[in-house]
Amino acid sequence: MTTSQEEKLPSSLPRPPDELERLERAWKPPDGWRRLSAVNNSQVGLFYIATALLFFVLAGVLGLMMRAQLALPDSNLMSPSTYNQVFTMHGTVMMFLFAVPVVEAIAVYLLPAMLGARDLPFPRLSAYAFWAYAIGGIAFFCTIFFGVSPDGGWYMYPPLTGKEQSPGLGADFWLLGIGFIEISAIAGAIELIIGIVFTRAPGMSLGKMPVFAWAMLVTAVMIVFAFPAIIAGTLLLELERAFDWPFFIAARGGDPILWQHLFWFFGHPEVYIIFLPAAGMVTMMVPTMARTPLVGYRAVVIALVAVGFISFAVWIHHMFTAGLGGNAMLIASVASFAVAIPSGTQVFSWIATFWKGRVQMKSPTLFLLGFHFIFVLGGLTGVMVAVLPFDWQVHDTYFIVAHLHYVLIGGMVFPVFAGFYYWAPLLNGHRLSERLARWVFGLMFAGFNLAFFPMHITGLMGMPRRVYTYAGDLGWNGLNLLSTVGAFIFALGVLLFFIDAARLVLQKTKVPHGNPWGASTLEWLPQDDYGVRSIPRIDSRDPLWSRPSLEAEVVAGRYFLPGTLSGKRETLVTSWRAAEPRHLLVLPTDSWWPFIAAAGTAGFFLLLTVSQVLIAFTCGIVAVASIVIWLWQSDNPPHAEKAEVGDGIFLPVGAQGSASHSWWAMVILLCVDASVFASLVFAHVHVAMAAEVCPPPGASLPQGVWPLRAAALLLAGSAAMAGAQWALGKARRASVWTLVLLALLCLLTAAGLEAQGHHLAGLQPVANAWSATVAALLAWQGFHVLVLAVMGGYVCARSWSGKLLLEAHASLDNTVVLWHYVTVQGLAGMGIIYLMPLV
Repeated sequence: MTTSQEEKLPSSLPRPPDELERLERAWKPPDGWRRLSAVNNSQVGLFYIATALLFFVLAGVLGLMMRAQLALPDSNLMSPSTYNQVFTMHGTVMMFLFAVPVVEAIAVYLLPAMLGARDLPFPRLSAYAFWAYAIGGIAFFCTIFFGVSPDGGWYMYPPLTGKEQSPGLGADFWLLGIGFIEISAIAGAIELIIGIVFTRAPGMSLGKMPVFAWAMLVTAVMIVFAFPAIIAGTLLLELERAFDWPFFIAARGGDPILWQHLFWFFGHPEVYIIFLPAAGMVTMMVPTMARTPLVGYRAVVIALVAVGFISFAVWIHHMFTAGLGGNAMLIASVASFAVAIPSGTQVFSWIATFWKGRVQMKSPTLFLLGFHFIFVLGGLTGVMVAVLPFDWQVHDTYFIVAHLHYVLIGGMVFPVFAGFYYWAPLLNGHRLSERLARWVFGLMFAGFNLAFFPMHITGLMGMPRRVYTYAGDLGWNGLNLLSTVGAFIFALGVLLFFIDAARLVLQKTKVPHGNPWGASTLEWLPQDDYGVRSIPRIDSRDPLWSRPSLEAEVVAGRYFLPGTLSGKRETLVTSWRAAEPRHLLVLPTDSWWPFIAAAGTAGFFLLLTVSQVLIAFTCGIVAVASIVIWLWQSDNPPHAEKAEVGDGIFLPVGAQGSASHSWWAMVILLCVDASVFASLVFAHVHVAMAAEVCPPPGASLPQGVWPLRAAALLLAGSAAMAGAQWALGKARRASVWTLVLLALLCLLTAAGLEAQGHHLAGLQPVANAWSATVAALLAWQGFHVLVLAVMGGYVCARSWSGKLLLEAHASLDNTVVLWHYVTVQGLAGMGIIYLMPLV
């Protein structure tokens, strides 16, 4: 943007009278039961938050049941099997259905307004992610009412969860249900990354970005690389249970420790995936409640990135007593100590900001101070368990239970409740009750510490984790009773909060909403379904403090996009570093297809669990068809080549290739894909290195001619797809679909040759773990072949219908990117399988 263009903003020109009406009409949400088809972040975010809180309550009820069982020695309130199910569901629901989803939900609701965007760039993907999570999560929870919920612990360690020890459906519900719920979390992460990087308000450079946006960006990137490990682990364990492929059965060359590696490579980063968004919320609230800018902005951002990076080296922290060897333990211990340094940097920044400012002792401040006390204590015990000799003594005791809850509840629940009190006025202009807030905080803070602090002592006295009862002569009676009383006091505080929240929701909307805390960031500008009236240019980290006139200028429509240029929903795409405007993005509107696709996805996984194969595959076909239909409605030619987004400022409408947000979303999806593949490769290498002979007796590899032919065909297929892109650029439409069909033929033939080679070599996945991991790698590549078959057919259909144009060819671009990746993945898989015996 030129200097002369910048000087035209803000504009003093009067806005056309119908401009606001067109904007409101374009963003008007559906009414009544049709609201289920809404995709706008202001609607989906509220659905998301409400559903996450529902799971918080359900998991809390299960926790109270556990504490009731443990209140007295030799209790028979629940049977051992029932307690195991309750224990497993409590941990699973809290970790998978509340902790991660609630922070993603808050981000979906807050970030567009905080970034000055109209909406996130993939609103239908957000809706799909939510409905997949909600439908699948509720169905999964309902298994507890039928006695078929999992009972192997939320960590699902084999061989306890293998078919021999857990013959029922409980483990299958966990593996298939949680596996696809993680997929919805990844979909949300892709949406957040693209939204944060490319849809910030003009001028909001990386150095001016709100810390919460930084926290969610780091968190989303962590999800992209951490969650694939648990997806790979659940796939392997379900294949073992369903087809007797012995990945974790030691008698046939498998290793139960392999599951722990995969699970905790996801599980320990997940602790920080939960904590970092909460820390980001704290960093947004502390300056406002202290009435002063944040102390050490850059240090806090660096600390967020450092925590995200170091957390991936700490997974063995959970395997200190697994006998992995001294060097591995030393590395994990050092990483466990090191991660405390950037975490402490954030704590000192918050304390310094409070010290520097004039603190408002309001409800958010109370929860922030409670968070500081509890989280710091949890961090100190975390450093204690990083000391190897100490951890060997307390690793599987209630000391770890106490540490876990101090970190997770103190580090996430208290900041989230502070956030509810802080951002509640954004809902309808009303605040939660300050008087009742003191009771809520007092009960939650006192109840929490009464419940969990005694567990440190019971753990040091030897009480093991995961027991459903205990003898009365061990000295734990009084401490367990205190913990139970504290848990119910904590629950009473939560109940009071929900009573107050219900009162707030039922109140009529107050216009204007106002800014009761005197906050400095953009989400406190007057908002509607379309976000702000016009997208402002940002020149500081605290725009509402540095420019008091900004609110009036935005409301007057003096900045970017004061109306809708196409009659549809729109937002600006800006450059990733300096946030300079690049092009206008036309967003999709409300649709039932994400809801139908999510219901079909949930039905496929859940019905497959109960062996309803035909109905399950019908649901899968419905899901795929729904996604194809919603994609068919996108990737259309722009309504104009350029559009006036501000007075005298013209930008291109839409973008193609690497300038497109969908192209970058595909790249991030491939990072997820590659991480799953890397996890499967790790499983193969782990099993191969443990074998005395590789391949083991009875197993063999195909002759070299088979992989060479398959590799040549994979490369030929990629070349044909590159040719299709070239042909489209030359407007040779017939050549495009001809080359795509040729690429499909090469791909399918390559897959057939590779499968035939292993068949002739006598591959038997049930015989040993090495063969099973080879079969898993082949199956993963085969899955990608099926996906590319669908995408190739889709591209051909677009070409035949005349919708694949020079002005709209994202479907071809994204398919080509995936095609090249699958080629590389196929070559890498063949290379690893054939080279491992040599190594």
